[in-house]
Amino acid sequence: MGSGLIGRRAVLLAGAGLVARPAGAALPVPPADALAFRLIRHGSEIGRHTLTFIPGVDGVTVHVAVDALVTFLSLPIARYRHRVVETWQGGVLLGLDGETDKNGRHEWMNARRTDEGLVVLGSKTERYIAPERAVGTTYWNRRMLEGPMISLEDGVLLRPEVARRGVETIPLASGARIAAEHYNLSGAFDIDVWYDRTDTWAGLAFTVADGSTVHYERL
Repeated sequence: MGSGLIGRRAVLLAGAGLVARPAGAALPVPPADALAFRLIRHGSEIGRHTLTFIPGVDGVTVHVAVDALVTFLSLPIARYRHRVVETWQGGVLLGLDGETDKNGRHEWMNARRTDEGLVVLGSKTERYIAPERAVGTTYWNRRMLEGPMISLEDGVLLRPEVARRGVETIPLASGARIAAEHYNLSGAFDIDVWYDRTDTWAGLAFTVADGSTVHYERL
């Protein structure tokens, strides 16, 4: 994790099952072409994480936006802004672009598919060819758990340990509760993620620098 309260563990940094249409037919694109979460810390909302899915002829482009602000006595002590554009075609990852601002510190990454494979470059890594199964850490695509993972903050290739924790009941922002399968990712980073019975991303939780927990509630 970088300096401040929110970093790689926050967003490495996004239901009716698989949609029956050419745009992202092999991907768990939500039926409304959107997902949104509120970020909760100490019982209060500190930000939002939204994903917008734009269908194409044989694929989908995903726009991710994360904005978070932590305050103390009404004074800002941590800011996080994260933007990602992810492009898929025929179930193949074609490109990634990520820009992140952590308390004024800029990080970035980009990836493009060429004849060599998926070529990745980032603020904390030199150019490399990603393993064929690698995808970005946008979380909406459960395939991410098969690893390895590309950090959408800085381009670093991550290989966390993934452990299935079983089905649990988790809250939504509405106050309702749903059953979701829980996975813990550890090693390269430490985070918990949940997917509902349609394989749609349902929740996220992580511990930040001061020891407090941030959890996601799906809107």
